[in-house]
Amino acid sequence: MSDETVTRLWTEAGFIDDVWTRGDAETPASDHVILPLDAFVVAIEAGTNAGPLGVHLAPGESIDAILPHLDRLALISLGFPAYNDGRSFSKAELLRSRHGFAGTIRAHGDVLIDLVGHMLRTGFDELEVTNGPTLARLEAGRPGGLGVHYQPAAKASAKPANAPAYAWRRVPA
Repeated sequence: MSDETVTRLWTEAGFIDDVWTRGDAETPASDHVILPLDAFVVAIEAGTNAGPLGVHLAPGESIDAILPHLDRLALISLGFPAYNDGRSFSKAELLRSRHGFAGTIRAHGDVLIDLVGHMLRTGFDELEVTNGPTLARLEAGRPGGLGVHYQPAAKASAKPANAPAYAWRRVPA
């Protein structure tokens, strides 16, 4: 039996192939590479990126460093090192609603089935899934989620057209 972790990329349309690779400080900025924040800042300042570029933000890193460069970013990866660390939810929602980021936002890390619905509502487009039960549920077309919610959605596609005016009465379409 293999101890290798399988990572699959899931969107609301189902599983897709990942065209992006993850880089590090030594990786040259090239087409479809996701760089850590420090390497991204160096690449932007040096003007070395040739094509679509992505950045990964750990939960403790501020989005302020990337705000001046949102127009150059095709993908923002937000980290979930543990299921109970929700700081990346706030970042996704801020990037969508306050800063108008229209590119891809990806969840990376401990993506569990209980989080999928909230991830979609706060602005995530893609989820890197490694958890076995979560993979099985998504493969079966059962992403789950709660039938009611308190907060408005950051993504227009997640907002029901006939939602009541009161936030605490919102229900999915």
